[in-house]
Amino acid sequence: MGKKYKTTSFWDALNPLLFFLLILIYGLFVHPFVSDNQRLPLEILIFIALTYSSVFLLYKGFSWNVIQDHITKKVAESVPVLLILFCIGILIGSWIVSGTIPMLIYYGLSVVNPSWIYFFSFIICILFSVLTGTSWGSAGTIGVVMISIAQVYDANLAITAGAIVGGSFFGDKMSPLSDTTNIAALASDVHVYDHIKSMAFTTFPALVIALGYYLFMSLNFEITESQSISNLTEIESTKTTLQSIFNFNLILFLPLLVVLWGSITNKSIVLTLLVSSWVAILLAFIFQPFSFTNIVNACKSGFDVSMSNMEMPASSKVVSILNRGGLYNLIEGIVVSILIFAFIGTLQVIDAISIVIDRIFSRIKNGSQLVVSTLVATLFTNLTTSNQYATSFIIGSAFKEKYNKLKIDRKVLSRSIEDAGTMIENLFPWTPSGIFMSQTLGVAAFSYAGYQVLSLANLAIAFLFGFLGIAIFKNSNIESIGKEV
Repeated sequence: MGKKYKTTSFWDALNPLLFFLLILIYGLFVHPFVSDNQRLPLEILIFIALTYSSVFLLYKGFSWNVIQDHITKKVAESVPVLLILFCIGILIGSWIVSGTIPMLIYYGLSVVNPSWIYFFSFIICILFSVLTGTSWGSAGTIGVVMISIAQVYDANLAITAGAIVGGSFFGDKMSPLSDTTNIAALASDVHVYDHIKSMAFTTFPALVIALGYYLFMSLNFEITESQSISNLTEIESTKTTLQSIFNFNLILFLPLLVVLWGSITNKSIVLTLLVSSWVAILLAFIFQPFSFTNIVNACKSGFDVSMSNMEMPASSKVVSILNRGGLYNLIEGIVVSILIFAFIGTLQVIDAISIVIDRIFSRIKNGSQLVVSTLVATLFTNLTTSNQYATSFIIGSAFKEKYNKLKIDRKVLSRSIEDAGTMIENLFPWTPSGIFMSQTLGVAAFSYAGYQVLSLANLAIAFLFGFLGIAIFKNSNIESIGKEV
């Protein structure tokens, strides 16, 4: 069992966390800048941090069985995330082979003005995410369609991805159907609708800024006459090719309607995605000219235009927009997820995150300090646990009594948890949201992060309000809050 280790000092708790942050900074920023090379593989960086943390714990007297037990438990907690990643991969492959995504792209090319691609990507994903309450479902369905349309138009894919991710997370934050919205309210002991009203103070100003930005970028997306002719030719060629590969009809909207129905009726996201995938597979058998083997392979390895027996160059836009999806499509993200959860498991052996937060934020005297501290702690916790659920409960538990003591309404706490948690997680490549978005849209998290204006503006406004004391609501009867969550 190893020798008994009773207490953990602040510096011992900080040690593996600090190493993790330093290795990420070096591998993702310093190394490519200094040596003018690509960033080091994220999987290896996390594996190095996992190894260091495990060796550090062994040095401190913990047995390998104890460390392994914590790793196993934490990785087991990641299974729901991994199931969603698998399901989205199958969903995309089945939606393509059924003709659902190709049909949406076809009509999107007919309706969407290329000059408004960024603005429309943002708006459409907002509408879809508010209706469904899921950022992953929105980006994995309608987001894939919008990024494909942007490819045909030769639009900036990083800006488009930023718009898609921002729009998808708006609904994930503001919809009462969202799991993270309900979890943040629950962790802070506030009613979910009070929580949403509180979030509106920081999110809606950020929404206005983001709308203005994507509108400005769309208006400045200039297309020369020669590009217009070339794009028109490319668009017509793409539409013609899509029609020649697939048979389109309105029934192909059914998989999309299944996702909407499942989200609105609060069904399990995994079951909803699986049902939608099976509906798409059935439609592929009925309406599309693909063999049984091709349909199965599209779900396993992703769709490939060669299944249509049509000859086309690898540089064709149709190849780039259709060759995607499948069970193994998100395998890199799944590996990163498993490794990051394993690393977090080692941190939980000594309860490192809670110890660091309690020590750093123990001397808070007023509302402004409290809100700013909550934002900083949430940001730190989310980027080190890579789990918004865990972040919500860790921060909620650590800060609830501080809000009670200062008579500040806990809906400010729940809002801050989402401002620096839910909205920011998608900007970093080692978090589940960052992994999912980059793998699904085919644009690296660091590439679209600077264009994901909604989250960036939201975080800036949250800190500004904290420093200035804006929207820090007092409540003298705070003990009664949250009894109807």
